[in-house]
Amino acid sequence: MATDTNTQIYHERQRLQFCLLHSLNNLFQQKDVFTRSSLNEIAEKLVLEEPNNETWTPLSVLFKPHHNALTGNYDINVLIAALEDKGKNVVWHDRRNGASSIDLDGPEDALMGILLNVPVRMFAGLWKSRHWVALRKIDGVWYNLDSDLVAPQAFEDTEKVREFLDYIIGYGGEVLLVMNNKQ
Repeated sequence: MATDTNTQIYHERQRLQFCLLHSLNNLFQQKDVFTRSSLNEIAEKLVLEEPNNETWTPLSVLFKPHHNALTGNYDINVLIAALEDKGKNVVWHDRRNGASSIDLDGPEDALMGILLNVPVRMFAGLWKSRHWVALRKIDGVWYNLDSDLVAPQAFEDTEKVREFLDYIIGYGGEVLLVMNNKQ
């Protein structure tokens, strides 16, 4: 991947476990499209809508069903609700088909971008977690907007994007296509 310095790309860096927040803002290419407060509100709303509410325990203050109150770490339900609130559809990519079945060259008004949920190991493999990453095509170039990167990284071409996605799928990652709703 090479970095393209001609295009201005919005890129939030990782803080605590707010990778979902950062990946959403990176996907939308704008600061504060989503905030910690707005994602917490979505998570709380999801809890109220659940038919099987869990019983409250002292740990419920920190470890909520859809996120961790201190560090973030939001789940897929928060992601889908947040994107639907912005008029987007989330399509879970069938990993059996590989990345070749994703139309990366289609019109930009159809596929807004791609969100990845990848497994990560920290502290010599003692801590297993997952990390959200955004990919987006901007001015005809696909970018990796991972909040763990120092700066966004441009892919050379769509074939390199497909290779990257196939690697992520093979590594146990999930690929979510963020589609623009056509009104």
